[in-house]
Amino acid sequence: MAAARKPDSINKPMADTILVVVEQRDGKLNRVSWETLAAGQALAAETGWALEAAVAGSGVSSIANEVAAKKLGKVYGVESPKLQPYTPDAFSAGLKQFLEARQPKLVLMPHTYQVRDFVPKLATAMGRTAVTDCIGFKKEGEKLLFSRQMFQGKLAADVSFRCEAPWFVTFQNGAFRADKVEAGSGAAPVETVNVEIADSVVRNKPQEVFKEAKQAVDLTQAEIIVAVGRGIKEQKNIDLAKQLAEALGGEIAASRPICDNGWLPMDRQIGSSGQTVAPKLYLALGISGAIQHIVGMKGARTIVAINKDSEAPIFEIADYAVVGNLFDIVPPLIEEVKKAKAGG
Repeated sequence: MAAARKPDSINKPMADTILVVVEQRDGKLNRVSWETLAAGQALAAETGWALEAAVAGSGVSSIANEVAAKKLGKVYGVESPKLQPYTPDAFSAGLKQFLEARQPKLVLMPHTYQVRDFVPKLATAMGRTAVTDCIGFKKEGEKLLFSRQMFQGKLAADVSFRCEAPWFVTFQNGAFRADKVEAGSGAAPVETVNVEIADSVVRNKPQEVFKEAKQAVDLTQAEIIVAVGRGIKEQKNIDLAKQLAEALGGEIAASRPICDNGWLPMDRQIGSSGQTVAPKLYLALGISGAIQHIVGMKGARTIVAINKDSEAPIFEIADYAVVGNLFDIVPPLIEEVKKAKAGG
């Protein structure tokens, strides 16, 4: 692979820099990228390190400028025609080229399907390791520790790096809040970096993005979620939750037993074996709050739980706890939401 010619500033790496690699698809930023930027800002405040960001693709200047509005030292648009559409080979090769020139201390990425696809290849190609699916961090002396859940959320391990930088870390969806990203006092400088990726590097030709079914939904992008658990009792009662979701303009979801029973599709499952979400509002209807479910939704900004069991574990993390029969509470709640919308 031919080496790319890079601007002089790229060849002058700054010591102790945090680089957030945001993810874009079809010209739009993935929402969890903002959460990762929030993580980067928190780490920069804790360590005193410089904070920068990068976006890879073809024709990504508008996205780079969007990111530059946040509190960052600099934003890079890593460009190559081979980076669109996405392939793990091209992204690994292009980012490796960029990172070897920039030499950041820490590289942060959102823990998305795309990042999970290419980051093992990228880290291995650079002779480094990656700590993935992290939920937080802390600093002990000069050492950075990154927390990740184990055994379906029953334990959390603090992991540090023994290898040389750059260190690769991915953060779980919901680990940080996107609305906590600080805006900059002015736009950060944006620099375009053209990387050269040989034709022989990309070994596959991607087809249309796969979806299991037409109704498949990415709940990680939903701002309002109404989730049901065993307390819904029968499949026909799920319609009540759907009415509430529709009134609120949200998505319907469920705990694992509901999906295992086939009452809702598997793509609607929240939890350690389903999707991890961080909506603005999460309504839990008849969900007891098993740890496997909690790890998938505890990052929600506001959690409202309705359960007739006053000792339900879900109440321990709920912002609003309603003890009562959901069949008595949800119907009037739907009517009040409709009235509020009609009046607003």
